Amino acid sequence: MKYENTKEFAKKLDKQDELADYRKQFHFPKIKGKKQIYFCGNSLGLQPKSVKKAVNDELDAWAELGVEGHFKKNFDWFGYHHYLTAMTARLVGAKNKEVVVMNNLTTNLHLMMVSFYRPTKTRFKILMEYNPFPSDRYALESQIRFHGFDPATALIELKPKKGKNNLYTDDIVSTINEHGDSLELVMMGGVNFYTGQAFEMDKIAEAAHRVGALAGFDLAHAAGNLHLQLNKWNVDFAVWCTYKYLNSGPGGTSGVYINEKHVTDKTIPRFEGWWGNNEKTRFLMQKNFDPTPTAEAWQLSNAQILPMAAHRASLEIFDKAGIKNLRKKSVLLTGYLEYLLNDLAISDISILTPKHPDHRGCQLSIVAKKQGKKLHSYLTKNHIIADWREPDVIRVAPVPLYNSFADVWELANCIGKFYNS
Repeated sequence: MKYENTKEFAKKLDKQDELADYRKQFHFPKIKGKKQIYFCGNSLGLQPKSVKKAVNDELDAWAELGVEGHFKKNFDWFGYHHYLTAMTARLVGAKNKEVVVMNNLTTNLHLMMVSFYRPTKTRFKILMEYNPFPSDRYALESQIRFHGFDPATALIELKPKKGKNNLYTDDIVSTINEHGDSLELVMMGGVNFYTGQAFEMDKIAEAAHRVGALAGFDLAHAAGNLHLQLNKWNVDFAVWCTYKYLNSGPGGTSGVYINEKHVTDKTIPRFEGWWGNNEKTRFLMQKNFDPTPTAEAWQLSNAQILPMAAHRASLEIFDKAGIKNLRKKSVLLTGYLEYLLNDLAISDISILTPKHPDHRGCQLSIVAKKQGKKLHSYLTKNHIIADWREPDVIRVAPVPLYNSFADVWELANCIGKFYNS
């Protein structure tokens, strides 16, 4: 598409946007009575208007039914996670038996590591991306130490080439091959939280399997952002939060994917809890664990009803809009922002995120070397919410469900005013 740097052109794109009406289904923050332009969905997604009713329905059921709410007619608590399964599977490109919603992100990452990081004296290394989200690093290092190894030698952090900001798939594959005999697990983000780079998970998983390692991904910045095809890509496992692009509320629940080849393998160790026990025998309270023959076997405790109610409301929106359609708009929306920023021709700012649409989601990480904090403060004062990251990066995420092309134009226009004032 040939873009134009005018507000009229942005409005024209919005009129042509078949997903434009989804914007009306979200609450936008108001500060001092002024509606904000919101580009922080990569940290916390906006609240769908349908969430309040979904949560209040469960609060009302608790008040009116007490424990009998576990067996109520609509969205019974006993099987509440089932109401999320099919929508979750469609969202991440999985089979129903491969997904479950439970717990929180880092908890689930640790649970997956119990099953899929089983080091030996000769095969014990974990490969991770450059500059991962700190929680991932903490989890990986602690798992390595738990098994009696030293992170200094067992944890391999990928590095960009000299003078580059992002990683190349060929270099990732080369590093996998280099450590092949000692590599137990490749564990990376689907999208790097800082740079916004999206990794080629299919090629990475294939490379890991060729050397006898497993491949897992933290999809915190990928779920609801990219068109994922986890089963097709033969990913071994993945985890994600739901409060960023999935708009399910602060501290929301988490999703898990486990490839079908693993879900019925009873030789795989895991931490077990009664909600992972087969539903048919769960309330018999038997001594021997009878695992559900799906990803649900990794559940520990009963469903988090209120967070899951919020998540269900959001998933229903995604399911109706379709992740393919959202991704198509996202490419155009982020591409328009990139064009506008380049058109400003401001020497102080550059884009850290890869240029190719296949190598990024909707986030652009803007480097503002000299006046980054001042620019971020200026955006905030002008009712634009973005995310500041030390030392010099402003992360902005034009989310296709609720951001418009006019929003993107206003952001670029505000940046231009700051530098030209």
